[in-house]
Amino acid sequence: MISIHKHIGGKLGEIRQIEDDCWINVVNPGDAEIKSLAEQTGVPQDFLIDALDIDERARIETDDGSVLIVVHTPMRSPDEDDDIPFYTLPLGIIKKDRLIITVCRQENEIIQHFLDGRVKNFLISDRARFIIQIFLNTSITFLRHLKEINKKSNMLEDNLHKSMKNEALIKLVNIEKSLVYFMTSVKANELIMARITRADIVRLDELDKDLLDDAITENLQAIHMTKIYSNILSGLMDAFASIISNNLNVVMKVLTSVTIILMIPNLIASMYGMNVELPFQHSMNAFIIVIMSALFLSIIGVLFFLKKKWL
Repeated sequence: MISIHKHIGGKLGEIRQIEDDCWINVVNPGDAEIKSLAEQTGVPQDFLIDALDIDERARIETDDGSVLIVVHTPMRSPDEDDDIPFYTLPLGIIKKDRLIITVCRQENEIIQHFLDGRVKNFLISDRARFIIQIFLNTSITFLRHLKEINKKSNMLEDNLHKSMKNEALIKLVNIEKSLVYFMTSVKANELIMARITRADIVRLDELDKDLLDDAITENLQAIHMTKIYSNILSGLMDAFASIISNNLNVVMKVLTSVTIILMIPNLIASMYGMNVELPFQHSMNAFIIVIMSALFLSIIGVLFFLKKKWL
């Protein structure tokens, strides 16, 4: 899907044809759309195709007046039951003459912020600032998702205290995968922003440089938070794996104790079921004596196990 946007009268609107100072947003395009867009804009097809690769690394590349910037953006899984709640996806930003093109394999939360008018001082004609604003919003979104990850971890922690099942532990493992994706992405984004600061890839004025510094600061905070949450989660997983194992051991100990206690009356009943001469065999009160003896020995066994704290 390809949509073309431009600021008209200070408001963002959608237009039909490609014009100067317009923004072309591309979402999961087909081969024909990629070829047509490359012919109309003069952008290399490889730039459009590379940005659609989910494994594409964050990088900057220039070719014949076109600049490709690939940044990793955080994504929330649309289904709450998915194994991995958060993941990352490459977003391609292509600057060509008086055009700017964004390319992504899926509908992107970062791009949606701009389309919904939730980004202040956003102007398509100021392409350098647009790129920096994408970086800044990406870093802020990483931080917001990290806070959600922390909340999910705390909820799972509460459920794990008395749990003997692996379900909550598996969810923690999946959250840890999300943190691994986040860590890889925010570090890659850090290198891209640092390169833009050093090199003259995009011309920045003083305000743009201040905005880029803010984006770098937010990204560094995301890196630190990801490290902290990852370390905490690793410790939690080790601790709760031990708790689950300990809970299971307690249950097995109780069941074993109960089994041993129940063997006492079973042993006495088995002895009096043998075809040999036994005490009280001819007594009228033999059954009561046997039952009382089994009950007495069982009570002694229970008291013994309680004293040893085996029950």
